[in-house]
Amino acid sequence: MRAVVFESAGTLALVDRPDPIPGAKEVLVEVAAVGVCGTDTHVFDGEFEGTVFPLVPGHEATGTVVAIGEGVTSVAVGDHVAVNPSTTCGECEFCLNGKNNLCRFWNGLGVVASDGASQERFVAPVANVFRLKPETDIFQAALIEPLACAIRAYDLLPRKMGEHYLVYGSGTMGLLMAQLAPRAGAASVTIVDVNESRLETAREVGIELAYTSADAADRQRWDVVIDCTGNIRAIEDALPRVKPGGTFQDFGVAPADAFARYSPFRVYRDEISIVGTMAVLNSFGRAVEMFEAGAIKSEPMISHSFSLEDYAQALDMFRAGTGRKLQIRPGDTRSRELWPA
Repeated sequence: MRAVVFESAGTLALVDRPDPIPGAKEVLVEVAAVGVCGTDTHVFDGEFEGTVFPLVPGHEATGTVVAIGEGVTSVAVGDHVAVNPSTTCGECEFCLNGKNNLCRFWNGLGVVASDGASQERFVAPVANVFRLKPETDIFQAALIEPLACAIRAYDLLPRKMGEHYLVYGSGTMGLLMAQLAPRAGAASVTIVDVNESRLETAREVGIELAYTSADAADRQRWDVVIDCTGNIRAIEDALPRVKPGGTFQDFGVAPADAFARYSPFRVYRDEISIVGTMAVLNSFGRAVEMFEAGAIKSEPMISHSFSLEDYAQALDMFRAGTGRKLQIRPGDTRSRELWPA
């Protein structure tokens, strides 16, 4: 079978590999779609903490079960599934205290040391495999993994009804966080991005207050400000826009060695809470249910699909900020535009 491999930082190849065989409590999934994510670029560039090369990337995956290992009863061959890429040791203090997303041996499939889904078929632990309804669009459902990360982020916010939200970044994560905000009680949601075409996507999914700068909005401060860019300049612009008593959430993935400047005095004087959020924690199943309940408008978010052969082109397009959500579809033989970019 064909697989994209990050051979080392900055080097990738399309290779032929033997079909994997699921072991006990494992599932073999034929990949339908896998999203291209900002984390993938950090992994490819060697910027993500803990990555071990060579590695097959891809952690936002859906597919069809084609084989099961001994002891698997929750899914069957032919089921459509979404896969939670987070695996942990189960033994460290964080796993034992119910904070397994902070596991010091956290191993995201396609991110750290275990192969991900940018290949025709891959093996996942059955505990990470979630069955989809037959009528659920298996390609759109690849957004469930980032949705699970967004739900985890909301688990950490001290939410109150009637608050005003400001989201930095109108990429996949910014769009998901902005769409969930009204369900979390937001009275208004503003989104900012320097890319006007991405703001158009925000408007299409229902976010009307979309600007290229927060200065253009009709308010100066917000109760909750969320950075979904990982961009240091955006983070430094975002923090001063939090109301006294408000919350700043650092959602976007910045390079591990990057630092942002802020005023400790303002954090002290205004009682600003700064909240991090890491991957998924007991939120993947809820993300499946929220997606299937129509909590997000997913179709306008996905603009292009690529074959495995065109993975490098997809990565370049992502870096250029062109298009919307980009997907790799290993079963396809050509790349396609799915939604006007």
